[in-house]
Amino acid sequence: MLKKITVVVALISAFSLNVLNAQGEDKKMTPTQVLQQVLKDPTNPEKVKPLVAPDFTYVSLNYENKDLQKVLPWTGTHKGYEGITETFKGVNKYWSVDKFEPQATFDDGENVAMFGSFTLTSKTLKKTRTSPFAIFAKVKDGKLTYFQYMEDTVATIDTFKTGGTWKFKANPDGGDVEF
Repeated sequence: MLKKITVVVALISAFSLNVLNAQGEDKKMTPTQVLQQVLKDPTNPEKVKPLVAPDFTYVSLNYENKDLQKVLPWTGTHKGYEGITETFKGVNKYWSVDKFEPQATFDDGENVAMFGSFTLTSKTLKKTRTSPFAIFAKVKDGKLTYFQYMEDTVATIDTFKTGGTWKFKANPDGGDVEF
């Protein structure tokens, strides 16, 4: 009789483990869901860190632009989850985020792309601008390994412009452009 009970308990345990494994697999986030989860609360290290690999790289707007860093100090390439949390803390310090609207998200294996728009109002000058954004991310084993964020930086830094003009010569057949 004891043998039969042991066998039944073993079968129930094996069945339970299979159910738990199946449930665990069902709960595993897709690469798109990992990115979306990070963006739900990007300033919170307790929410971001578990979703980011130890060798994570974050690129904010460019690889390294010292002039842009004078206006937006968080830009450039960063290692570790703090790249995300510190960037979004900086954004929230400098601007009110009026809207952040993802419009399309795609994943292909470990690669994720998100496109959308956002509207910001600078806290210093109260200027508002809307910009498109694009995110390219990589997710491996349920963790972000790479995150690159792009936007219309001319529009966003214009919210801080207090005077003067910008002068450019882009067209080889034309003159300077000033605004």
